[in-house]
Amino acid sequence: MFPVLERQLARYEELEKQLQDPDVLSNISRMLEIQKEIGKLARIAAAVRKFHRMEGDIDAAKMMIDEEEDHASREYAKSELNQLVAQRDQLAVELEDMATAGDSITRGACIMEVRAGTGGDEAALFAKDVFDMYMSYCEQRNWKTEVLEFSPTELGGLKEVVFSITGEGAFHSLQFESGGHRVQRVPSTETQGRIHTSAATVAVLPEADEAEIDIRPEDVQVDTMRAGGPGGQKVNKTESAVRLTHLPTGIVVKCQDEKSQHKNRAKAMRVLRSRILEAQTTKLQNERAEHRRTLVGSGDRSERIRTYNFPQNRMTDHRCNLTIYKLDRIMMGDMGELITALLAFDRNERLRDADEAM
Repeated sequence: MFPVLERQLARYEELEKQLQDPDVLSNISRMLEIQKEIGKLARIAAAVRKFHRMEGDIDAAKMMIDEEEDHASREYAKSELNQLVAQRDQLAVELEDMATAGDSITRGACIMEVRAGTGGDEAALFAKDVFDMYMSYCEQRNWKTEVLEFSPTELGGLKEVVFSITGEGAFHSLQFESGGHRVQRVPSTETQGRIHTSAATVAVLPEADEAEIDIRPEDVQVDTMRAGGPGGQKVNKTESAVRLTHLPTGIVVKCQDEKSQHKNRAKAMRVLRSRILEAQTTKLQNERAEHRRTLVGSGDRSERIRTYNFPQNRMTDHRCNLTIYKLDRIMMGDMGELITALLAFDRNERLRDADEAM
C-alpha cells in the first residue's frame, strides 16, 4: 500500500475518535474544524478501507481454494478469486492516483482569477471568453460558482474576474489552468481581416477556510472607498468597496461588487486566505521540488501554457505537447479531454520522479 494514504486513514480514524470526546462536542468551533478535516479525508479513508477489505477477501478465497476438496467448488472459488484480484488491482490504480495527486485530491473548492493581458480591447474580450469557458465547464460538472469580483470593459470584455468554484474534484481538475493563455484570431474590431495575438492570465487558488489560514486582525489593514467603474446608481454613492492589505505578506485584495461593505469584506477575506495559502504552498513546493522537470503544476502566471488558434480551430497546451482540433467545443466548456490529458501527464511525471528518488 501507499504510506501517505495509510497515514491519512490513521488521521481520519483519530478524528473520528475525537468527535466522540465530550470536550470536543461541547466546543462548537473545534467540532466544526474536525468535521471539515474529516470531510476532506473521507474519500481517501473509504478507498483505503475498501482496499483492506478486498485484501482480506482475497486471502479468504485463497484459503478456501487450498482447503476445498470438491472440484466444482474449487473452480467456483478460483473464479471468485480472479474477480476479487481484478477489482483490487483496479482500486490500486485509483489509490496510486490519490497518492501521486498530493493535497489536490482532498480539496474541493477553489478560487479562479482571470485577467486581460497584453492586447488591449481584444485581450479583454478574450479574457471574457476564457471566463465563459470555465463557467460552462463548471455547469456541465454541476459545480456551484460565485462571482466575487467582476471588472467589465465598455466593449463587453473584462479587465479582471475573481470567482469561486465549489464541487467535488474542482481544484484537482482545474489546478493546471494557471498561467498565460495566448489567443490568435481576427478580432471583431479588425476591418482588414488580420490575425492578432493577445493574452489572458489565469490563476487557480485552493480555497482556504478559517481553520487552515488564521489571519490575525492586527495583520490586516482595512481601507474603504466608493466603488468605481460601470454599475449605475449604486456606484460612488456609499463607501461600500473594501481593500484588504495583509501586512506580513503585502498581499492586497479589493472587492466592490456588493452594495454592502460587510459582504464585500467577507468576499475579500475569502480571496485573501486563498492567496496566502497559495503563497505558502508555492514556497513549500519550490523547496521540496526544485529539480522537478514538469512545469504542468508550477502555477507560474507569467508562463505561457496554452495557445488558442481560432482560424485553425486548434488548441495547443505547450507543457504536455497536446494539440486538439476542437477549439470551438473547448470554448463551449467541453474541456474533458484537455483536463484528463493534463492530469495523466502530471501523474506520470510524479511517478517518474518518485521512481528516481528511490
